[in-house]
Amino acid sequence: MQRRLADYLIISLKGIAMGAADAVPGVSGGTIAFISGIYEELITTISNVNPSLFKTLFKKGLVPFWKALNGNFLLALLLGIIVSFVSFMRLAKYLLEHHPILIWSFFFGLIVASIYFVGKQIKLWNIPVVVALIIGAGIAFYVSQLPSLGTNDHLWFLFFAGAVAICAMILPGISGSFILIILGAYKTLSDALHDFDIKKILVFVAGAAIGLLSFSHVLKWLFKHYHNITLALLTGFIFGSLNKVWPWKETLTWHTNSKGIKAPLLQKSISPFSFNGDNQLLFAILLMVVGFLTIFSLEKLGNKNV
Repeated sequence: MQRRLADYLIISLKGIAMGAADAVPGVSGGTIAFISGIYEELITTISNVNPSLFKTLFKKGLVPFWKALNGNFLLALLLGIIVSFVSFMRLAKYLLEHHPILIWSFFFGLIVASIYFVGKQIKLWNIPVVVALIIGAGIAFYVSQLPSLGTNDHLWFLFFAGAVAICAMILPGISGSFILIILGAYKTLSDALHDFDIKKILVFVAGAAIGLLSFSHVLKWLFKHYHNITLALLTGFIFGSLNKVWPWKETLTWHTNSKGIKAPLLQKSISPFSFNGDNQLLFAILLMVVGFLTIFSLEKLGNKNV
């Protein structure tokens, strides 16, 4: 496929949206990739990274290797993801601490719209498809209920966390950042990025690379042989994640780290009318609408042949 510079700029913008989503615990960059029309190309491109690809590099040279890799697509997307993830992670941390209802309202609207756009791609509804939808929703809801573990900063654990979290990051509906919180690695990674701890960052990236290359083959096979069932499962994941991004929460238990800083450990969703806090309902609804309309914009970008 011949692409112009403007096409790659659009791909980078989609990467920026994916990175911003992955930086927020509860929102999946995979959802953004799906809505924006690059999900299956991304999975196929990643799964094509294998030993034969590197034989092409040594036998035919860099240009054929880069073409077989779909390198321009990957580079444009990764630039957007990395820049956005690193920068937005700090902003997300501030917003989650000081304006949690508003940021969760935006992403709630985004997720609701995502359910519609992913679900409408299912061409045939039958019993296996409905069962897959229910299973996906059940898994995502169960994951959203799990309490987080204590912070762990061992290098082997960061490697494992990277491998697991990256699988969630490319699954619509399951947040990689939330998986990091459950595993107790979110703060460790956030601190490493803030302090530019190259050793920890590289260990995490290595784990993520191994997990991504392995899991992408599974997804590629599922799309090839069970396309509608896979779409239904992914739609279920997104639907089940709504509990996690519901803006109004009551904290049931707290976790205090080694520095004496308290953070929510286990929360449950409550009605906005029973929430004890500032009256932000109108702003929350407006941001839900903005999030909903954002998905429509991304879907229009996804319809462009890029």
